[in-house]
Amino acid sequence: MEDGEDWVLVPYPPEKDYWSPSFSNDEDKETTQPLKLRFSEPAKHWTDAAPIGNGRLGAMVWGGVATETLQLNEDTLWTGVPGNYANPDAAKALPQVRDLVDKGKYPEATEAAFKLSGNPSDIYQPLGEIKLEFDDSHVAYDVKTYQRELDLDTATVKVKYCVGDVVFTREHFTSNPDRAIVTKISSSKSGSLSFTVSLDSKLHHHSYVNAENQIIMEGSCPGKRPQPKTDLNDNPKGIQFTAILGIQISDGVRVLQVLDDKKLKVEGSDWVVLLLVASSSFDGPFIKPVDSKKDPTRESLDAMNLIRKTLYSDLYAHHLDDYQKLFHRVSLQLSKTSMGIKGDRFHGMDNPNSSGIESSTNEISSDLVSTAERVKSFKTDEDPSLVELLFQYGRYLLICCSRPGTQPSNLQGIWNKDVEPAWDCAPHLNINLQMNYWPSLSGNLRECQEPLFDYISVLSTNGSKTARVNYECSGWVAHQVSDIWAKTSPDRGDPVWAFWPMGGAWLCTHLWEHFTYTMDKGFLENKAYPMLEGCASFMLDWLIEGRGGYLETNPSTSPEHRFIAPDAKPASVTYSSTMDMAIIREIFSALVSAAGVH
Repeated sequence: MEDGEDWVLVPYPPEKDYWSPSFSNDEDKETTQPLKLRFSEPAKHWTDAAPIGNGRLGAMVWGGVATETLQLNEDTLWTGVPGNYANPDAAKALPQVRDLVDKGKYPEATEAAFKLSGNPSDIYQPLGEIKLEFDDSHVAYDVKTYQRELDLDTATVKVKYCVGDVVFTREHFTSNPDRAIVTKISSSKSGSLSFTVSLDSKLHHHSYVNAENQIIMEGSCPGKRPQPKTDLNDNPKGIQFTAILGIQISDGVRVLQVLDDKKLKVEGSDWVVLLLVASSSFDGPFIKPVDSKKDPTRESLDAMNLIRKTLYSDLYAHHLDDYQKLFHRVSLQLSKTSMGIKGDRFHGMDNPNSSGIESSTNEISSDLVSTAERVKSFKTDEDPSLVELLFQYGRYLLICCSRPGTQPSNLQGIWNKDVEPAWDCAPHLNINLQMNYWPSLSGNLRECQEPLFDYISVLSTNGSKTARVNYECSGWVAHQVSDIWAKTSPDRGDPVWAFWPMGGAWLCTHLWEHFTYTMDKGFLENKAYPMLEGCASFMLDWLIEGRGGYLETNPSTSPEHRFIAPDAKPASVTYSSTMDMAIIREIFSALVSAAGVH
């Protein structure tokens, strides 16, 4: 934009112009690769399972035959309670670190910077699992008939296989409008569907079946981060949770039994629909779980009562309408021809409202190429449609793990199977959290950024205390890693990763970028500008006069990078790393530009 020119608002296209591959013309169907991830066998590892989610609830679908697992997540299940993210000792250690940097003693400065570190983040926790156990006949299923796919166009995972002359199908999706994980299991032969279903969790919990034949699982997260050889009973009250599994069964011959007061056994059904809802006692990052007024069991029962009698076709329609309004905004076609696939439909499963009864074994095709095979062949065929699929898969994952009103995407989006996951599954502010949201604007998913902006807002609250106490600075600061409690102090341990006070600033670049895409002056004035101003205020105080009269950051690190000092020793603490100066320049420029918007 030239000086003196006005900003021009380019409105979003009307909904009728949204791209809709499900309803494209016949010519497009011939030339466009279907947006599906295909698997030729059940998942052997968690990373082979197919992810679904609605921003708050997530599941990984393994696609097992004789036994099936849906690994579950709820985005507010974390260890711990609100913390104190200020360390007066850091302010005392800071002059020593700066003096060593000024003298060029970078290894010694690195050692001294350990005194600037804080406590580790808390840990994202798994909700549990839906476990399905089918009768013994499923062990002898026809391997050649097995199909599993994740359809990005409908955000649905589908599984299909044959046992003898019976075709079994499963469909899984997570509905945002109905706040539930929905599974439909059906068979092509009347009365041939039998299985046992239960809920389980790695967290402290208990399960029971109520009078409505719903499985209720109630449990709690640890009230503090687990430590080696720590008595787990010596914990403050942590976040409480409840998950409820409801069931709809086809009319006709059927038997529903309660086993061990915590399992349900279905016998002789045509189809079954499973509904999973969940809630927690988390009531914001500033409220201790012990003080929370939320009742997760009551909330879950209320959510279940809203949908327990809703037809599957209606649940699916609600889900599809909500999801495709986002997903269908962007198309990417890099080639006019499809490659690496002989069929573009999941045979017998094109109509998600169908029970699959019309299917027969000869409708199951064995010539569909798995996504894993397409990845391997990319070395030679460089199939552009695989690049299209990867691009849209990124958009799909963001829609699934970040929606208005949810928590922001964490290190693994929303999906996690472990109570002690890698890097705590926490939001890392030294690139990972930013990367999760880089596709949001170019991918036309601006609403999916809202949880990030809400999160920056609470970080600015806690970060003002960290800035004041740790560094005697105004404004606010956040470091390398955070959690649901909006931790803003440095991580524990080696400053090569633990000390980096630019995390909040880098996040703030998303605020200005959002405005330049949307031209939303209300957003700029009421949300973005106050956070940018506080961030810039900290940086003005953090910058000190250094060599040659220039302002510099001291101490400074380049996230998770070491260098060899002049004395040939490794170090990580220096002054004015390129990363620091680039982010500061970007924030100052954004603030100046924002101040000029009228």
